Amino acid sequence: MTEAEPLQQVDRTCVQTGAGQLAYFSGCDYFRMASHPRVVRAAREALRTRGLNVAASRVTTGHHALYDQLERRLAEFFQAEDALLLPSGYTTGLAVAQALAGRFTHAFIDERAHVCLLDAARFLDCPLVKFNHRDAAALARRLRACGKEAKPLVLTDGMFARDGAVAPLKEYLEVLPRNGVILVDDAHGSGVVGIHGRGALEHAGVGRRQIIQTITLSKAFGAYGGAVLGTRELRARIVRAGRLFPGSTPVPLPLAGAALAAVELLAADGRFLQRLRRNTDRVRVALRRNGWDVPETPGPIVALPPMDARPSSALQRRLLAGGIYPPLICYPGAPAGGYFRFVISSEHTAAQLENLTGVLAAYAARRAAAEKSAA
Repeated sequence: MTEAEPLQQVDRTCVQTGAGQLAYFSGCDYFRMASHPRVVRAAREALRTRGLNVAASRVTTGHHALYDQLERRLAEFFQAEDALLLPSGYTTGLAVAQALAGRFTHAFIDERAHVCLLDAARFLDCPLVKFNHRDAAALARRLRACGKEAKPLVLTDGMFARDGAVAPLKEYLEVLPRNGVILVDDAHGSGVVGIHGRGALEHAGVGRRQIIQTITLSKAFGAYGGAVLGTRELRARIVRAGRLFPGSTPVPLPLAGAALAAVELLAADGRFLQRLRRNTDRVRVALRRNGWDVPETPGPIVALPPMDARPSSALQRRLLAGGIYPPLICYPGAPAGGYFRFVISSEHTAAQLENLTGVLAAYAARRAAAEKSAA
């Protein structure tokens, strides 16, 4: 894997590259909160009044009232008993696994789970077994093979970044033993799926019994940091028995202030979610009408089927010619040649969406004509 080219975001839906200013359908800033005026103002105000960094662990002299305020608001928004803020979304699963190490006999992980969960599983001190992607029956078979005395932990993404699909949490709970737990990395689903944007649990219509939800603040909320949503007992255990939380410096205060403002915005204004879903539906309908096989998923992600090098290069050129940054993703777990992953935002304009679907429709028509001629 190589580093990507530098991009300069020039407004809420465009980036500046060597090829000029292009419409941007990449990243994970689903509501463009990172550039929302209220969120930016909150970051500036926190910087002005509170400084940049507490420069210490929260268990020593690095605690701050702003962290308490953000945690209370997150727990309220996600309807969890408690929330614990951590330095990044990637570290949330690690902190949970450190705190719960030795409590499970087996761990089971979705074969397409994010790499942060694979890293977290290393701390669990138990065997790790993969199961088929989003397959409750496959998980059930794995669980039965471990015997009735097993204490399993299931690790899965809430919403999968590859295509916007969600984990079938209700079906997982139906096959999970009473002493089992599911750790849901809901980095992409939090703020995005569910009636109110509370994530994969709300989308599945399940409660928090036997489920630990972790989130990031760097995607739907446009800031930075992560949080564990669970019981007060779990929070206390991470603080007391883990190493990551007491051994790390917390989120910079301006970013905590920005995250708090973003949570308030999404909680108060349901139009963000309405626009996001309307824009996503518009793109999917147009693409299907023009021959693209686009799966129906809850997330605002449109993933095209993997292509060989020649058609992939041809589509990249057409996107650039149409003023669109080509979102070809080459990432751990992705197809070898990468794939095109278009992320739809609540803030994309109708003209930008029409341009995107028009470019993709024209490409599909030209390719179909070429295949027909060759046959």
